[in-house]
This record gives sequence, structure tokens and C-alpha cells, in this order.
Amino acid sequence: MIRYSLVCEAEHSFESWFRDSEAFSAQVEAGLVSCPACGSAKVSKSIMAPALARGNPAPEASAAQTPATGAAPVALMSDKERELRAMMRAVRHYVESHSDDVGSRFPNEARAMHAGEIEKRAIRGEAPLHEIAALIDEGIEVLPVPILPEDRN
Repeated sequence: MIRYSLVCEAEHSFESWFRDSEAFSAQVEAGLVSCPACGSAKVSKSIMAPALARGNPAPEASAAQTPATGAAPVALMSDKERELRAMMRAVRHYVESHSDDVGSRFPNEARAMHAGEIEKRAIRGEAPLHEIAALIDEGIEVLPVPILPEDRN
């Protein structure tokens, strides 16, 4: 994880955490990083001093303290990202409640339906990536439904 000091177009300063620099770039390009003060998605990295690991932190240091800049704590997830995750959960719930779970038989079931060997119906299941690619090459439509990290816990 990496913490960046960020600034928006209105020059509000804030911080946020990212998996790596590529994750930061991807999220900024997608408009998922926004200023907590004004909501602007036009943000960039600001100059910051590196954080160096030391032995034991000073006794007066506390996670509850506000940085010397007076900046308020920032949520790690923007409102846009929360909305997107809620939509993804709703899509997943809809798919799960309107399809049959065929588990690892998914590729075989999809091929049998495509060939007209069994009645067509909405199915879901699991398949390795190479099987999914083969289904697509065969002209069989598949739609991956994402699982959010917090839904796996």
C-alpha cells in the first residue's frame, strides 16, 4: 500500500491510500478519486516527504491525531466508488436470483444450450479462464459477474 498526498483543482489538500502507483493512475482516470471537500475528480499528487519506518513510534504519536496540516481524515472509498460497488452488488444479486447455479459444469451446460441439445435458460457457474476464452471463440456469450473483495469474507 502507498499513501499519496493529493490536491484538487481548487487546491484542497487530502491524502488517500492505493495498492500501488498503477492503481492510483487507473482510479484517477476512471474518476473514482475525488476531493472530500468539494467533490472534484480533478486531482493530482502533491509534493510529500517520504515516510520512513522507525523503531517504536514516539509516545505522543497517536492514530487519532490530526496531521499538522489540519486536514480532516479522508475516507478510503469515494461516494462514486460506494455507488459503483452497490450497483455491482445489485447486478450480482439479480443474476443469482434469476439463474441456475451449475457450478463447474458451466462450460458443458453453455455448449449444450448453444448446440440446442438442452433447453436454453439463464445459468451461472465457474470456469477457468481458458474455458471462458474457448466459449467466446465458439460464439457462446458469457458475462463475468464480479465478486467484490468484501463479499468474499
